[in-house]
Amino acid sequence: MKQLLILCFLGCFTISAYSQSTAVQKEKAAKGKTKDKSGNPIFPGWYADPEGIIFGNQYWIYPTYSAKYEQQVFMDAFSSTDLVKWTKHERIIDTSAVKWAKKAMWAPAILEKEGKYYLFFGANDVHEGEIGGIGVAVADNPAGPFKDLLGKPLIGEIHNGAQPIDQYVFKDKDGQYYMIYGGWSHCNIVKLKDDFTGFIPFEDGTTYKEITPKNYVEGPIMFIRNNKYYFMWSEGGWTGPNYSVAYAIADSPFGPFERVGKILQQDPSVATGAGHHSVLQVPGKDQWYIVYHRRPLGETDGNHRETCIDKMEFDEKGLIKPVKITFEGVSRQPLK
Repeated sequence: MKQLLILCFLGCFTISAYSQSTAVQKEKAAKGKTKDKSGNPIFPGWYADPEGIIFGNQYWIYPTYSAKYEQQVFMDAFSSTDLVKWTKHERIIDTSAVKWAKKAMWAPAILEKEGKYYLFFGANDVHEGEIGGIGVAVADNPAGPFKDLLGKPLIGEIHNGAQPIDQYVFKDKDGQYYMIYGGWSHCNIVKLKDDFTGFIPFEDGTTYKEITPKNYVEGPIMFIRNNKYYFMWSEGGWTGPNYSVAYAIADSPFGPFERVGKILQQDPSVATGAGHHSVLQVPGKDQWYIVYHRRPLGETDGNHRETCIDKMEFDEKGLIKPVKITFEGVSRQPLK
């Protein structure tokens, strides 16, 4: 009986401590957002896989709606002029506009070309022999509504072992657009046609070139800084606390990409599962931000992910410094 009382006491103490910890986390998160700080998360709701981009004098973020696959039938977007105050644009696209998409609309990527906005997305969590994959939609406004460009997936099959998800569209220095994509620990790069309706084969006759670095899982992005190609990706399992981001540097978008190390990961005092990101650069400045998702401490639902932003900095050798994830987020940064 005495042992039972002790166990009950310890159990009650653990639950009480957990509740207090959760309450403290919520209080810190609420205090992080001020009129001059974005706070983290930067907007309410469960959102993941954020694509950050600048159009004109506005920042935009296009995330995955983080819910069960069958409920992921639409996408929202968010815009801001200063990184602090965000406006929600609801249902910029949904499955009514993409007849072949039934569920699991994931990880949007977007670009503007000649006054049109092209939104790339994954749908249906496709496996071999199933209908789905990476699609592309178009609109006259970054807030949509977006309509299916092709009426079918742009990539609907498995190539080099890469599930067709998590696409990122990259414009090279010569103006050529490439898409890098892939889940299941494989990453491909393809050369896009000018109208984004298909691909151009490489000089060796192949269309899907694998560039998978060590420990790659999913969520690739690429950017250029000081004429170097930075390739970044997510590692670990997306539902776990150890989801994280690593990177490599090369002289070409085709690599070879030798893994440098992790730069974004959980902080036991802030949040877990920090991963699947994008980056923003203030135009004309060597000032960078990392936009990513993470899971609040104590949260056990795999789909409960929040979109956050923090500073991303480089050392004198051009290496990315480890990112400190915060409740405060970043300072106000208007675009001119």
